[in-house]
Amino acid sequence: MKTLNKTDFDYISLKLASPEQIKDWSYGEVTKPETINYRTGRSERGGLFDEKIFGPEKDYECYCGKYRRIRYKDIICEKCGVEVTRSIVRRERMGHIELSTPVAHIWFLRGVPSRMSILLNISVSDLEKVIYFAGYIITKVHEDEKEKIISNLEKEYKAKLKNATDDDTRKRLKDLFSNTKKEILEIYEGKVLNEISFHHYSLKYGICFEANIGAEAIYSIFKNLDLNKLKIHTEKMIEKASIIEKEKLQKRLSLIRAMTYAGIRPEWMFLTVIPVIPPVLRPMVALDGGRHATSDLNDLYRRVINRNNRLKKLKEINAPDVILRNEKRIIQEAVDALIDNSIAKQNDSAAMSQSQKRPLKSLSDNLKSKQGLFRQNLLGKRVDYSGRSVIVVGPELRLNQCGLPKHMALELFRPFVISKILQAELAFNIRGANKLIEERTPEVWAMLEEVIQGKYVLLNRAPTLHRLGIQAFNPILIEGNAIQVHPLVCQAFNADFDGDQMAVYVPLLEEAQWEAKELMAANKNLLKPQNGDPIVHPSKDIVLGSYWMTKSVDGELG
Repeated sequence: MKTLNKTDFDYISLKLASPEQIKDWSYGEVTKPETINYRTGRSERGGLFDEKIFGPEKDYECYCGKYRRIRYKDIICEKCGVEVTRSIVRRERMGHIELSTPVAHIWFLRGVPSRMSILLNISVSDLEKVIYFAGYIITKVHEDEKEKIISNLEKEYKAKLKNATDDDTRKRLKDLFSNTKKEILEIYEGKVLNEISFHHYSLKYGICFEANIGAEAIYSIFKNLDLNKLKIHTEKMIEKASIIEKEKLQKRLSLIRAMTYAGIRPEWMFLTVIPVIPPVLRPMVALDGGRHATSDLNDLYRRVINRNNRLKKLKEINAPDVILRNEKRIIQEAVDALIDNSIAKQNDSAAMSQSQKRPLKSLSDNLKSKQGLFRQNLLGKRVDYSGRSVIVVGPELRLNQCGLPKHMALELFRPFVISKILQAELAFNIRGANKLIEERTPEVWAMLEEVIQGKYVLLNRAPTLHRLGIQAFNPILIEGNAIQVHPLVCQAFNADFDGDQMAVYVPLLEEAQWEAKELMAANKNLLKPQNGDPIVHPSKDIVLGSYWMTKSVDGELG
């Protein structure tokens, strides 16, 4: 049994995980593509919802029902292997899939810039040819054999040159010799060959190099890569390089240094083990009529498991190489779709929903964009003492003021108003004070006016791209439903009045109110933090009005 350390933490670091670390996160290997048994409604053993791996579906009850209730807490059932614990663990426990072949991580292959491309100095298109079985890559060169071939070639050339009688023959021999020598010298580690070139080189110089195809080929190169040696070699190359080459080499050097500092191995950009996220994060819901609605991730995981199991069987029966290659390619495509189906879509290998004929939502799709986990559920999380409304212009406001709708202000400052009501003995408990607020009596509005005197609220417009995306304002009570803001603060928020919305937050503590007033107030933030240029300057109707007011007309006064 693993115990999660829930102590306070100082920071979160995001970096590549090694296969060992992925296995360490895991509570068991998922070997079957099944989710639940449709007759019993229970999870399948070894499947994507297995209780032995992810934990029990019911609190303190094992799969077979031998152990029930809290008194058997933390016991692992000897019959079904399920730990007797709370069902909430199904929200945090992960599984893993052991792949039969290494596959490239699509983020590091097709991301911009491509990390694999920078590290190997091979173009993305060439890497894709190798990974998707359209080209070969030279993984090893036997230099002694290469030298031997060149010396034999030179001997043969000299011997034939002696016997040559006319100039045409000598010229042909010279051209043939130089072309052949050039071909041999072009054999180096990392060179990508198409099918025809590979067979040509294999027949003529097969003794002096080894070439391979698929993700395994690049994985083996990365596995044998010594980052320290590569770093020293790159530093030496930078000294001699031209300006254009220097820029590329600097990118490679910074990537090598970052990987060395973080303790990351290059082969971790390939997956040999895939983590399976907890089942609660990819739910399966029973509908009427015995049907089920399921997360797209379950379909994507199922594709990977099915293809992986098929490859295992083909390897066991020693299937022909051409069949194995095809199977490895479709596993690569299945993993691409699981990680980022939107990138796979560009390559016409996107996984589609069979019933709705739409691309399935992959792990990346669940994280990115406005509807993703970060922006929708974390940054856009609903919190107490906050509100949201459309913004309109308030030209009569001062720079550090905002117009706050009365009914919104009453909700935001409700606890302060309740406190005032109780102090004034207009009500004798919180329930009575709340009733008074619901009735919206004149006394309530008077107390709200009193409460907001000197108070500051924070206004935020998403996306918050710099520090001035959140500023503090002194609220002024207004009628209506829209928040009024001064036109001069629009540039800092990158806001306009065509339907933009802003969020309001109330700092509760005295210290927070002081910080809002002294550090975050709009009239204290007139310059851009990055370069010191003014961020508050007149535009549009302010400029037009100033022009008309100061315009001199012939024959008129002023």
